[in-house]
Amino acid sequence: MRALVTGAASGLGAALTRALRERGDEVIATDRTAGEGVDLVLDITSDADWAGAEEAVRRRWGGLDLLVNNAGIAGGGRIDVCTLEEWQRLTDVNLFGAVRGARTFVPLLKEQRSGQILNVASLAGLVHPAGMAAYNATKAAVVALTETLGHELASYGITAHALCPSYFRTNLVSSLEGSDEAVGRLIGALVENSPVSADDIAAAALAGLERGEELIVPDEAARAAWDLKRSDRASYDAVMRAQAVKLERSAEA
Repeated sequence: MRALVTGAASGLGAALTRALRERGDEVIATDRTAGEGVDLVLDITSDADWAGAEEAVRRRWGGLDLLVNNAGIAGGGRIDVCTLEEWQRLTDVNLFGAVRGARTFVPLLKEQRSGQILNVASLAGLVHPAGMAAYNATKAAVVALTETLGHELASYGITAHALCPSYFRTNLVSSLEGSDEAVGRLIGALVENSPVSADDIAAAALAGLERGEELIVPDEAARAAWDLKRSDRASYDAVMRAQAVKLERSAEA
């Protein structure tokens, strides 16, 4: 398999790159800055960089089997604290990064009438905790984008898959952008204390791809939260509202 992975310098992107290569796949690992393990510089907010990535893929392989839109940033905050500039930054990276990736490579995938697109969303795209409206909204949009791509591209033999993990140990918090310090502390603690690693999520993601799952919910905590929302909405709402109260108290402390 020939794959291109964005945000591959660290975290989940690096774990996905390792997992693909360990099973014998060829990978172009991209990131917004050059460094160890990065084959190609690709800022996912740059149309010129995406054009260069498409050219590199055509030159090296002449085709692509898997596009992994992984790169993203953490952020968010309560609606009266998170600024519009923060909303715009999260949207440009988390949503439009995936949009740009799909727009760049779908013509090639259509030409060859095959391929897979893996969009890394989040459990936040399915369940929506307080204090994270901007992040939740971008990740929910990625889930919707992925489902739509799956419908549009099925007749070309192309499949689209959304990966929706819960919190796992990664350096994503280092990219946390936002003025709501209470939310930042909460997210940092949840990531630091997670028993799940980026390698765990990468392995589950590839297994989900092999099974053809369009929605990949890769870890136990994510599956439990998603199941609760679908099976017992009242209890789900109670949990989320209790979390909102806890967040407010933390901010006041």
